[in-house]
Amino acid sequence: MIRGLLQGALAGAAGTTALNATTYGDMAVRARSSSSTPEQAVDDLAEAVGHPVPGEGEERENRLSGLGALTGIAVGVGTGAVLGVLRHAGLRPPLWLGGAVAGVLAMAVTDLPMARLGMVSDPRSWSRQGWLSDIVPHLAYGYVTCATLQGLERGR
Repeated sequence: MIRGLLQGALAGAAGTTALNATTYGDMAVRARSSSSTPEQAVDDLAEAVGHPVPGEGEERENRLSGLGALTGIAVGVGTGAVLGVLRHAGLRPPLWLGGAVAGVLAMAVTDLPMARLGMVSDPRSWSRQGWLSDIVPHLAYGYVTCATLQGLERGR
């Protein structure tokens, strides 16, 4: 089980890199700004638990930016770890299915709690472009994570 957890965390890190590269590539191609959702979620959660992020102005914004990115990395690595444990337990879907499921799972783990808590807009109200901007990077995450898990398993 520990092996599955560690392999999954490694695969999740690879998937997170793919998600970030896809997102930044989209920003470069479409000249769009980055999303403030991760920073807003960190800010809202910190306030909700009674530990607001310290600082003022640019200093505070920089902290929120870093914490938002780190939170995304933690979610990606953590989701990969869960997928690794499931794979170790015998759940081995083909790449075409596993990648899609992993991508949708990562998207749900990220978006649904924040939407339910009112931290981000309701995904039901998103435009087609908004959905594409979210699902494409998450699918990249899913396929890279699952392909990495398969490769690590073959390399035993």
